[in-house]
Amino acid sequence: MDTVPRIRAARWADKDPVAALIADALHPSPLAAWLVPDPAQRRRILADVLAIWVEHAMFFGDIYLTDDLTAATVGFHRYRPIPPPANYPIRLADAAGPHADRFDILDQTLSLRRPTEPHYHLAFLAVQPKAQRTGRGTAMLAHHRSRIDRVDLPSWTDTTNTSQDLYARYGYIHRPTITLPEGPTIHPMRRNPDPGNDAWPLNTTSPTTTSHQQDLAN
Repeated sequence: MDTVPRIRAARWADKDPVAALIADALHPSPLAAWLVPDPAQRRRILADVLAIWVEHAMFFGDIYLTDDLTAATVGFHRYRPIPPPANYPIRLADAAGPHADRFDILDQTLSLRRPTEPHYHLAFLAVQPKAQRTGRGTAMLAHHRSRIDRVDLPSWTDTTNTSQDLYARYGYIHRPTITLPEGPTIHPMRRNPDPGNDAWPLNTTSPTTTSHQQDLAN
């Protein structure tokens, strides 16, 4: 059976590895191909843009990852309005070059559908391709759920066809889909808090054993 390493909060030194992890998980998806059609440039550009958002989450959210850096969640505390990343238009242009418009369309499209009420925004749940089907995505989402229920606020995420069932098992419900211009369909999902969940976040040094379907970045 597969073992899931201990889950911990990210440190500043984890910023680039987490961005690279999400880029690896996102790389084979239709969304990544829409954002960066050229496969030769795709992973580098994804990692550079994601590094901006991972850094932003360290100031306005939280990041959790496994000790072996094979799975991570990145979220934002949208309990009140938060600013965009510092100098974002300039940094996005530097990171994405001619593909910056696609990233900007994605950001604006998703933000328009996001709740205006206070909520937790689960921006990314990513598992490295070589570590998929080992229970890591399930363990990360269980850890996330146990933390969010203590905040007593809804959670919001935007996901893909391959990971909808996983989120549904943890209480997320489907919202109207989003189809990007000449691009893939994205599936927003919402989870209401469960005040009856008294479990503390799963973050023990003893590995858990579980195996579930493939988990991908949102």
